[in-house]
Amino acid sequence: MSSQENTEEGKKSLILNAFVEMCSGHQSPGLWRHPDDQSWRFTDIEHWTDLAKLLEEAKFHGIFIADVLGGYDVYKKSLDPAIISGAQWPVTEPLSVIPAMAAVTKNISFGVTVSTTYEQPFHLARRLSTLDHLTKGRLTHWDRVGWNIVTSYLDSAARNLGREEQLSHDERYAIAEEYLEVMYKLFQSSWRDDAVRLDREAGIYTDPSRVREIGHKGKYFNVAGPHIVNPSPQRTPLLLQAGASKAGKLFAAQHAEAIFTSAHAPAVAKKNIAEIRQTAKDTFNRNPNNIKVLALVTPILGRTEEEAKAKYDDYKQYASLEGALSLFGGWTGMDLNQYGDDEELRQVESNAVKSTVEGYARFSPVNSKWTKHTVAEHVSLGGNGPLLVGTPTQVADSLEEWVTEAGVDGFNFGYVLFPQSFKDISDLLIPELRSRGLFWDDYAVPGGTYRENFYGIPGQKYPLEEHVASSHLWSFELGEHHIGGDFEDNDVSKQELVSIIDDPVGNPDVLDEGSGDSAAEVCLA
Repeated sequence: MSSQENTEEGKKSLILNAFVEMCSGHQSPGLWRHPDDQSWRFTDIEHWTDLAKLLEEAKFHGIFIADVLGGYDVYKKSLDPAIISGAQWPVTEPLSVIPAMAAVTKNISFGVTVSTTYEQPFHLARRLSTLDHLTKGRLTHWDRVGWNIVTSYLDSAARNLGREEQLSHDERYAIAEEYLEVMYKLFQSSWRDDAVRLDREAGIYTDPSRVREIGHKGKYFNVAGPHIVNPSPQRTPLLLQAGASKAGKLFAAQHAEAIFTSAHAPAVAKKNIAEIRQTAKDTFNRNPNNIKVLALVTPILGRTEEEAKAKYDDYKQYASLEGALSLFGGWTGMDLNQYGDDEELRQVESNAVKSTVEGYARFSPVNSKWTKHTVAEHVSLGGNGPLLVGTPTQVADSLEEWVTEAGVDGFNFGYVLFPQSFKDISDLLIPELRSRGLFWDDYAVPGGTYRENFYGIPGQKYPLEEHVASSHLWSFELGEHHIGGDFEDNDVSKQELVSIIDDPVGNPDVLDEGSGDSAAEVCLA
């Protein structure tokens, strides 16, 4: 069954990803100290190739690798708590490991976080297209790459990359909007599918009449083009996005194929999901059901309720509360060190602190008082997403609640212990989901692209026709030739160029059907 088929009345097969980062303390800082944890091995290549093989055996859709460009230094106005606890520090670059994981697997897909704030689009397009090719080419018969579009949120990242502080929130999204326009032009508009000819007899590798500049001139970017890489199997890798602000939701409604959400409970996520899908329909004429939403959850599983609770109690002993407050400070911009150890945070002067803590408290009624210690405990295992502690039946019940109440299409599974948390999900939870008709038995398109398996549609390698990226696709038989300028400005005439292309040794043959002088001139969107 495909990832989006209804498997029973009112049910659909879930999209399941592993959510990781190339560090020792992703969402559960301090757990690297646990004797059964291996997250400290994140610089070993086998650490990642073993994970890829484990998750593919369980038929996970993908491995999503988060990333940051700076340290968490809001708490205590210092990076020290993050450094000491290993809270997303140190962290290595995620794109580099994907070819190694791809080489030992055949179907599982890979997603990476990339920032549109600090990297030129031409450079990133080259890297993503290369990766899209390599994950297919090295394995001979598939390609799978996704990218998570983010606007960087840490001031420390800004200071590492030439700024004193972050750009304003709205300007970061304005940059991201133009950034994607450039990327779409490079990915979709710059090359025809048949540009690479590999004609050994004629001596033509690529037909220059089928490659064109993009000529982008905007407020933030000037990119002449053409794209330096020939079209990869997906052209535009699957577009993933996370952002709950007004600007973020509008951006997602237009561009995202998948949305990552981190919310305390289904009721919190439901409103944002509904708003994004409605905006996608009303403003951008998209089918709202084609935007897939994946919620962050971190399961702690036991064969019995007692076993699950015992694991939770064990893990809590190793959690770093200082590391948790460091992460919280980076996520929210709030330094809780300014408050006393016993101070009730729902009664402090800061409205931002009060509303944030009230959001936690609303769905954690067991805590009568919320101090900074309470907040630290709350986020120390699983971060900002819900922690689901229980048997496979209990956790599956909770996941079904997210699907029915919030309208999510799947989950990003965080971990507490690496890789044991993923082994527990594979051995205990996934069989329970399959028994309910909530997860596939095999990949919908074995050896297919990320997008084909994501939508469960064989042949759906490119963005859906309704997606804004598709409006940039070079779909004409032969378009305007931009290399070196327009034809009328060149010394070589259009007919001479066609003759050279078809027979560089001076023996003109009849042109292929559908090509020639009368080709339509195409303007870039």
